[in-house]
Amino acid sequence: MASTDTDREVVWEQSGHVATIRLNRPEALNAMNRAVRDGLMDGLERVRDDDTIRAAVLTGTGRAFSAGADLKERARGDSDRSGGPETVLNGLPRAFYTFDPGKPVIAALNGLALGGGLELALACDLRIASNAAILGTPEITRGFFPGGGAPQRLPRLIPKALAMEMLLTGDPIDAATAQQWGLVNRVVEPDEVMPTAMAMAERIASHAPLAVRANRELANSTADMTLEQALRLSSLSRWVVGQTEDAAEGPQAFVEKRDPEYHGR
Repeated sequence: MASTDTDREVVWEQSGHVATIRLNRPEALNAMNRAVRDGLMDGLERVRDDDTIRAAVLTGTGRAFSAGADLKERARGDSDRSGGPETVLNGLPRAFYTFDPGKPVIAALNGLALGGGLELALACDLRIASNAAILGTPEITRGFFPGGGAPQRLPRLIPKALAMEMLLTGDPIDAATAQQWGLVNRVVEPDEVMPTAMAMAERIASHAPLAVRANRELANSTADMTLEQALRLSSLSRWVVGQTEDAAEGPQAFVEKRDPEYHGR
């Protein structure tokens, strides 16, 4: 993906250790057709594979983050998500909701985040929302259900009763309500969404990459463990990270009264 090609459905940019992936179909409210899904996955795989990238921001062009699946494509039967039972039997598809880039990703919700758009945001680690953003899972009103992880992730992020209300009514909520329910981290003015998300990503990217990744992995992988199991895994991870050069650099920089220089090793 070209970093400056604004004609593409997904635009890639990199500044320092932070990548930006921008859905770029504003005329369709960034609805996810095959090209958007492929471009999105290319970008997330690049985040995973490029060691110079330590955090990423995901956003949309125009007045929507993403309005979800392209229903015109679905109605034509062109969607690659309508492959039948064999797609399930053959394992999980190449899709954002089953993919882990292994690094922190921040959703910058510049506007509508509906259906698959909300599920894309739910797959991220943090969410910054415009005060004009609208979030929802309207699939139930169109005869199907959220297939990108909302029934699984929403009850893990917010109280189950509130998650069920969103899933079963299909009614959207505004950004203030989303923050009150714990679904987004911050709500800001529209022109502050990207600066806020970038500042947070740059803050994360300034830390030791291996420590950040271990923190993230522990938070995501221990929810179903007992506390004792989770703490044992944490002790092991702490020992492993403690053997890295970055773990020595942090205290040394403190003693020398300078900013640490982390290299991910």
